[in-house]
Amino acid sequence: MPSVVPKALEHLIDELGNLPGVGARTAERYAYFLLRQETRVTNKIAEAIRNIHDGVSVCPITFALIDADQKVSPLYSDSNRNKKMIAVVEEPLDIVALERTGQYHGTYHVLGGVISPLDGVGPEQLHIPELLSRLDSDGVEEVIIATNASVEGESTALFLQKMIKDSGLNLAVSRLARGIPVGVDLEYADQITLTHALEGRRAL
Repeated sequence: MPSVVPKALEHLIDELGNLPGVGARTAERYAYFLLRQETRVTNKIAEAIRNIHDGVSVCPITFALIDADQKVSPLYSDSNRNKKMIAVVEEPLDIVALERTGQYHGTYHVLGGVISPLDGVGPEQLHIPELLSRLDSDGVEEVIIATNASVEGESTALFLQKMIKDSGLNLAVSRLARGIPVGVDLEYADQITLTHALEGRRAL
C-alpha cells in the first residue's frame, strides 16, 4: 500500500518525534505547521538549529551555557556578583529560573545532572570536583544547593553536603526552601512536598 504521507514530511515527523515530550501526534502537528509556513520562516528555524553548536559554549568555571565568543559566564565575571556565594543547580537552564526572581546575586555552578544509579550516573559524571575546587579558590562562604525536590535531587544534595563537610572548609550550606505552592490544597500535595513543608515550617 503506497504511503499517504510524502517521504520528506514523514522524515520530518520522525525527527520531531525524537524530541523530549513530543509524541507522534504532536510531531505531526509541528510538521504540518512548518509545512504551511513560508520558506522564509522555516529557513530561519533551520538556520537557528544549524548554528546552535557553533554558537553555544560552556563556561569552564561554572559550566553555564555561554556565547561561543565568551571565555567565562558573564554571571561569574560580573564584578557586581558575589563570588562568595554559589547556587548549585542541576542543569544550565535552572539558572534562568533563579535569575528571573531578581533576588539572587551570587554565582552558579552547574552539576550537569544528578546522581542516579538507575541511569548509570554517579558522582564521577558530575562537576563536583570542580565545585570543591571553587570553594577554596573563590573563598566561598555559602553554598546554596538548588537541586530539584526529586529522589535523585535529594540524594545529590545529601552527597554534596557530605563532600563539602569533609572538605574541612568553614562555610554555610543551605538548601532551597520547599513547601506547598500558593493555591494548592493539602489533599493534592505529594508526600515529598508535604514533608518539606513540615520541616520548613515557621513561627507566626
